[in-house]
Amino acid sequence: MLIAFTTNPLLLSPPTTDHTLIDVALKSLNPKYILTKGTSIERLFKKLALMDMGHKNLILMTDGGEENNLMALSTLVNEADISLHILALGSTAGSTIQNSDSSLLKDKEGNLVISRINPLLKSLASSTSGTYITASSTPEATAETLNSALQKEENKAQITQKMQRHYSERYQLPLLLALLLFIMVHTRAVKILFILFTFLGVSTQASMFDNHHLTLAYESYHKKDFNTTILELKKIKKPSLQSQMTLANTYYKQHHYKKAIALYKSIRSTSIPVKQKLYYNIANAYTMLGTYSKAKIYYTKTLQLGVDEDATYNLNHIALLPDKDTAGLGIAHPKSQDGSSSKSDSGEEEKEKTRDEDAPSSGSGGGGESIAKNQQKKGKILYDKNAEQQPLGSKVYELINKGYIRETQPW
Repeated sequence: MLIAFTTNPLLLSPPTTDHTLIDVALKSLNPKYILTKGTSIERLFKKLALMDMGHKNLILMTDGGEENNLMALSTLVNEADISLHILALGSTAGSTIQNSDSSLLKDKEGNLVISRINPLLKSLASSTSGTYITASSTPEATAETLNSALQKEENKAQITQKMQRHYSERYQLPLLLALLLFIMVHTRAVKILFILFTFLGVSTQASMFDNHHLTLAYESYHKKDFNTTILELKKIKKPSLQSQMTLANTYYKQHHYKKAIALYKSIRSTSIPVKQKLYYNIANAYTMLGTYSKAKIYYTKTLQLGVDEDATYNLNHIALLPDKDTAGLGIAHPKSQDGSSSKSDSGEEEKEKTRDEDAPSSGSGGGGESIAKNQQKKGKILYDKNAEQQPLGSKVYELINKGYIRETQPW
């Protein structure tokens, strides 16, 4: 980066690897536009200390100004983590400064301004282990001297890093472990060693067996051998998202809807797609039980997490239905979680598309395998034609306005 400083530091270019940008910023620097005067190296160091960018290599081009507090400047350099390279401009005797019109620069009182190198700069470089360079006869020679100083600093940093790596070795630890194993093998303590290795291998073996049982459960699930699926899932020592979801789906397939609901509700996940599938499956199970009030709640939760055509379709068809316990209506079959076509009282069948929940869900963050989606039939929700027609209530009109019910003439 490039910083110009008088009494206050001015950032001309932020830290960048674009050297062309730095060059443009340097060439565009016009002293006419700098309103403040003087030289404050102390404020420059304080500005650098506030920049959280790790170690800094600073090339300081200055005559030193009127600074005189060596201790304060040295402390600031160390606190800011700066490797200081000072290019002192001017001479110890001092010289006048010429303006653009060839006149000599004067202060407000009419006295000539004399620029000379502040002796403090050399002491500052020495106290901070920095580099002190004076300008050579040509810019090229000065640049070469400065580049050599930077290269020495880089080599010094590499040597320090290598020394730190050397002294951080801990060869005593493996030597102690080898000695301990030698003693245990040649004494009765070898029994303890076998027991230790046995316990260390338990978790690995358990994980391997769990994956094996989960794979067998997937295979039996696809074959619709749900009893075998449950047996394999019960053998898993550490239940995962996949195994729990598969078990709940299996209960649903076997029409054990209350067991499926309890298991779906016990599954915890921060993944929005997984939670959406769980809500949808719970809503379907409540629909199959005829508990439409709870089914509506979970279909709505599903839609709150994202667009779901099947949830919208099912909600449209149960929105007007009271719970089975409060009215003699037939059970509306959701579209569709169990993968088979649901039938009406007259035995009619209607084919629909397959949904992801028909197969055990892999979820997110649970690991393991996911089951390929099946192409299966789906049943629409059907009504009991003999059921009594229910009047529309205010809640129904609210659902209509929200778009959950397709009603062309609600009034």
